[in-house]
Amino acid sequence: MSRTVSDAVSGVGGLLLSGATLGVAALRRAPKPLHPRGEVWQGVLTREGGASSRVGVAWLDEPGHDDVLVRRSAAVGLPAWSWDIQGLALRLPQWEGADILLASTGAGPWSRFVLLPARAARISGYTSLLPYPTPVGPVFLRAEPAEKERHVLSYALGRGDWVRFGELRLIARSPEDPSFDPVRSPHPELGNYRWVERLRAPAYVSARRSRGEQ
Repeated sequence: MSRTVSDAVSGVGGLLLSGATLGVAALRRAPKPLHPRGEVWQGVLTREGGASSRVGVAWLDEPGHDDVLVRRSAAVGLPAWSWDIQGLALRLPQWEGADILLASTGAGPWSRFVLLPARAARISGYTSLLPYPTPVGPVFLRAEPAEKERHVLSYALGRGDWVRFGELRLIARSPEDPSFDPVRSPHPELGNYRWVERLRAPAYVSARRSRGEQ
């Protein structure tokens, strides 16, 4: 797909997502039209490094420990038994306050591109749904639930196999109520594809306006 075509498609998609955000905001008057309720946790992200495959991104390739703020929430705020989408948002203060957003999807080569209801998060976990650019190609991120508020972290090149790179542990509940924005606060080593920015940006602008922010 040419850059012109991808920009046009992502632009239209962004307008549709923005319209959906505004529609939800109109139906439910709340400061956050999306992900209105959830749990916020303080956590630790342990990067193990040493994976057999490397992607040229230190955050994925090298060992380390990151403090992290984590929010688990449903996208629309429907009851837990409903077909809402579950989200897992990470904020990394040590990486320029980067925001990484994951959502409940499948984990297979094709199902990782498909949003699934919240109950699926307990089985296949969360993925980035949209890829991040790296020197070796597009990379997807995944957080797979484990026992005792733990998640196994992995990445995959395109539709390839998942490669473990670390673990996320939720330590304690936090009173903070952050608003996450992966367009304004990208990871300094991963960034965003131009078409991903165009797809996401209008919805986040709409969400900020609904909260009275610029």
